[in-house]
Amino acid sequence: MANIVTQIADKVRPIGVSTNYGDPVEVGDQTLIPVSLGWFGFGGGGDDENGGGGGGGASIPVGAYVRRPGKDLEFEPNLISLVAVSIPLVWVTGTVLRKLVRVLKK
Repeated sequence: MANIVTQIADKVRPIGVSTNYGDPVEVGDQTLIPVSLGWFGFGGGGDDENGGGGGGGASIPVGAYVRRPGKDLEFEPNLISLVAVSIPLVWVTGTVLRKLVRVLKK
């Protein structure tokens, strides 16, 4: 078990700025620096009989910094991923507010 903990610690240690900002990419006369919302995860599980289990992780691209010739660095958001992230947030907020209003009416 200690070996697994050491392996996980070695994987998590390098997480930092490079997790959320990608390497600059030249596209024509523009320079793009991708930006993501850094999430990660892992898992495990299983039982003695089947030995099943699994895990995974993800990061969400939120946009990119773009440098065009003769202009300053600008952030251009990825609207699709921002909407995808905001939908659950709006749903949870609405659910909490609805329950709060019900409690306050009593």
